[in-house]
Amino acid sequence: MSKIGNNPVAIPASVKVSLEKNKVTIQGPKGTLTHLLPSEIEIKMQDSRIEFSRRNDSNYHKALHGTSRALVANMVKGVSQGYSKELSLVGVGYRAELAGDRLTLQLGFSHPVVFVSPPGIKLDAPGGVKITVTGCDKELVGMVAAKIRSFRPPEPYKGKGIRYTEERVRKKAGKTAA
Repeated sequence: MSKIGNNPVAIPASVKVSLEKNKVTIQGPKGTLTHLLPSEIEIKMQDSRIEFSRRNDSNYHKALHGTSRALVANMVKGVSQGYSKELSLVGVGYRAELAGDRLTLQLGFSHPVVFVSPPGIKLDAPGGVKITVTGCDKELVGMVAAKIRSFRPPEPYKGKGIRYTEERVRKKAGKTAA
């Protein structure tokens, strides 16, 4: 019995859901998301909730059952509330500037790093040392935040680099003189 897959997904009043076979389209105040579910998963809409069921009890179908439910729940939350990730720039001279959808980063290289945000993602750089990535697609928000972090991941000796705000970097001891 799937603990996650059997829980129905509640639909807020501001969200519209349309089902076509296994294609789910969810519209809300933050945007519109579409996802194609596997054919092994059956989806039904009753009252103001979405219910999922699987065709048989093989391990593969069990995995798809919970995953499909979680993906649709993330879509509903994304179009109603949205998702955001916050990054911090740690290092002398490290800063971020935003011009339209182009994020220019000064990260100690000989050149600035320019990142263009994909459609559906909103970037913000308050104060020049923090970057906020917001959007309705949880996967896309996480991918963009990871891409920005990959330009200069935090290093373990001084802790300089781009890190998630809640991330703790474990520092290593440097060389010791003999």
